[in-house]
Formats: sequence, structure tokens, C-alpha cells
Amino acid sequence: MDFKTLKIERRGAAAWVWMNRPEVHNAFDETLIAELTEAFTVLDAQENVRAIVLAGEGKSFSAGADLNWMQRLSAAPLEDNLADARRLASLFRTISTCASPTLARVHGAALGGGMGLASACDICVASTKAKFATSEVRLGIIPSAIGPYVVRAIGERQAYRYFQTAERISAAEAHRIGLAHEVAEPEALDARVQQVVDALLLGGPLAQAAATDLIRAVAHRLVDDALVEDTARRIATLRTTPEAREGLAAFLGKRAPSWTPGPA
Repeated sequence: MDFKTLKIERRGAAAWVWMNRPEVHNAFDETLIAELTEAFTVLDAQENVRAIVLAGEGKSFSAGADLNWMQRLSAAPLEDNLADARRLASLFRTISTCASPTLARVHGAALGGGMGLASACDICVASTKAKFATSEVRLGIIPSAIGPYVVRAIGERQAYRYFQTAERISAAEAHRIGLAHEVAEPEALDARVQQVVDALLLGGPLAQAAATDLIRAVAHRLVDDALVEDTARRIATLRTTPEAREGLAAFLGKRAPSWTPGPA
């Protein structure tokens, strides 16, 4: 993959996707949107990629929309705006539905769409220097494409506040409201990210993909007969797979399963 706005780095079984527009704080434009969508699609399809880490070069994780790009769109016809908005919405959906575990490494500002990226990833590890915000209303717009993922991350009640006030959210507050799973000092951030990646690599890849699909299936659902039957079928089906048989055999045999990384 040859990108203008991204750098892809392999660290063992993990792929690190670095947004590389530091001069504009990794702000979104049509190129970054297209390249992020392609990168996550391609990496998620590679069997030797077990986790995808999203990070940003420079001072910021991502400052959201590139204002020059937004200004161009404000003068464009509705049809062009809609096509562009669909591409942006597709990016967040692509990240949020990856079968591979996804992790946002947020070292600085994650504003607007940047907060959307952090929310769309399965896991968010933030520096104590990180700042978040859904800042759109201060520009006269709304956090629409990122809305489903931010609401999923912080909950409806918190969204009512932050979608309307656009206040900056500290790393500590992001952790308290559920946006960031972990907060680390800047010098310890990469080590903490690697610890989470190492934990991810111990799980079966098929099981991890099934686990995230399970969350989407049961979240906010009434526990009725249909849901109970669905969960029963999921575990019954998964138990018959070679991966499950290998996992159980490895546990009983007191050895590592075949999918775990070998010695470095």
C-alpha cells in the first residue's frame, strides 16, 4: 500500500497505522478519509495481522476536519456534500466493524472526527496529555457521522452535554466516562499500548471476531426467547470450530495455543 497521508508499520502481528499530516494536526480531507478506509479494509483482510493500532504523527492524534476541505464543501452542491458525507460515514463504519481488534493510541488532541476515530476503535489508550471534544457545534455543524460511535462510547447522557457544549474533555474525564480504557503518562504510552496488544494476541482470532459481533448483537436488546436462542447458537457453533478445539486442547495440555506469537 502506497499512501500520501499514512504510514504503515508492522510490529510483529500488529499493524500500526500512522496518520501523517502533522502540519495540519492530522486533520481529515478527502485523501486521508479514502486512505484510512483502504488501509483498514486491506489490513483487516490479512490473516497475519492480528491487531490494528491507529496513531497520529506530530502534536495531535487528529484535529478533525480540515477547515479548507470543509470550506470547499460548504460551497459545493448538496449532492456533492452527501457523497462526501457518505464516504466519511463509511470510514467510521469500516473501522468499527473490523474483525481484527482495533486500538486508538491517542497522544494529543482528538477533536471532532478525531474523537470519532478514537470511539470507532474497539479500545482507546490515551496519554495524560490527550484532549477530546465533539467541537462541531462551534462551527455551526453537528457530530453526525461520528455520532453512533461516540454515543456508544460515552453514553447518551454524556453526549447530550458534550455534543452541545463542545467542551474539551481531559484524559482523566475521558477515562471516567468510558471513552478511554486506559490513561498513561506520555513516556509510558507506547508500552501500555503494547501490553494491550500483547493481551489481544493471546486470544483466538475467530473468537475475537465472534465476540465483537456478539456485542453488536446483544447491546440494548431485550433478553427475550429470540436473543437467548441466538446466544445459544453462537456458542454451540463456535465450540465446533478447529480454533475452539485447539484452544481447549492447549489449555488441558498446559501449552500455548497455536495462534499465540512465538518467542521474540
